[in-house]
Amino acid sequence: MEFRLSDEERAFQEAARRFGDRVLRPHERQIDADGRIPPEVLAAMAELGLLAMPVPEAYGGMGASAVLTELAAEEVGRGDFSMATAVFFLLEAGWGHILARHGTEEAKQELLPAVTAGRAFLGIATTEPTGGSDLANLRTTARRDGDRFLLRGEKAFVSGVEEAKRLGGGHLTLAKADGGGFDFLYVPTRTDGITTQRFENMGRMGISTGGLSYADAAVPAKYLIGSERRGFDCAMEGFSVARTFVSAACVGAAERALETGIAYIRERRAFGQPLGKFEAIQFELVDLYTQVEAVKWQCRRAAWLLDEYTLKGDATHRSEVDLAVAAVKLTAPQVAFEAVKRVMMWFGAAGYTKEVGLELGLRGIMSYLVGAEGGLNIMRIILGRELLGKEFVPYK
Repeated sequence: MEFRLSDEERAFQEAARRFGDRVLRPHERQIDADGRIPPEVLAAMAELGLLAMPVPEAYGGMGASAVLTELAAEEVGRGDFSMATAVFFLLEAGWGHILARHGTEEAKQELLPAVTAGRAFLGIATTEPTGGSDLANLRTTARRDGDRFLLRGEKAFVSGVEEAKRLGGGHLTLAKADGGGFDFLYVPTRTDGITTQRFENMGRMGISTGGLSYADAAVPAKYLIGSERRGFDCAMEGFSVARTFVSAACVGAAERALETGIAYIRERRAFGQPLGKFEAIQFELVDLYTQVEAVKWQCRRAAWLLDEYTLKGDATHRSEVDLAVAAVKLTAPQVAFEAVKRVMMWFGAAGYTKEVGLELGLRGIMSYLVGAEGGLNIMRIILGRELLGKEFVPYK
């Protein structure tokens, strides 16, 4: 693995950072207040190539590597501290990759150019009202009916429900297959037989969260992802990719928090000297910095492994990839949350105000602690399984 970025990677990272500074930061309060990402922001993301980056150029994407996409995810997380734009970004990137890799040619030609142009939304729907991580026991069913599948059941805590209705698009949806196994289908949200519900979250206000109900919703067979009754592996591949980009966004948010804190403790004076001269704060800064640096390179390695194996369809190193991805998804949200929390405390009472803006990050990052793209204890289960063997972990 080469630690030094290539000239192309560095140039793109710099362009993504400029985009974050000039486009995302000025809009982040509006995104949080209005509950949506403005169309002009999505258009600017599409122009820069930030939407569904790994999708091949033939379908409107960049054909970007996981490492390049990880670099962009850091900058999106740094730019929109609320994490709403980061969620949009990582969903399009992770699940756009899955559609491009495992979808039918007809579906790819129809759907991906709109996704990469910001004219349609693409998300993931696996979680159900009875639970999110026990996918082997989900209840939504898909029954083959000629050249279509009929879906019955419910999904919950799904990101982008309103965006898929407003922009067009839908979600890659996991369902129990008729006859055993699991089918993975792209399901347009505007399909007859689908009703939606919006939930009110405490953070990430710029992207909706909600539920989907299917009452014999008919989905054309051309939207099947992978092969019939073998969709579970496609979904797991997508989670590995998306979790890596979640972690990268947390790294970017943590770095922004530290930059905000450093600027403050250099200037804010108490008892006749800058706060940064007090060892209690200075040492805390140093500890946070080393933790963020460590998890950043942990994340970079996970992306490198995706490029080396997963994105090439090499399943022989799946355990190594699963270990790296679960480890960084376990670590990055916790490190980012702690960084934001500690910097808020440096500000004292001001840190609790919206004027300082740190609360945006605290509310957004919290979603990755409680479960988005896999809760912390699920990452621990995956790590335990890979370290000790499946006989020690009674979960799939």
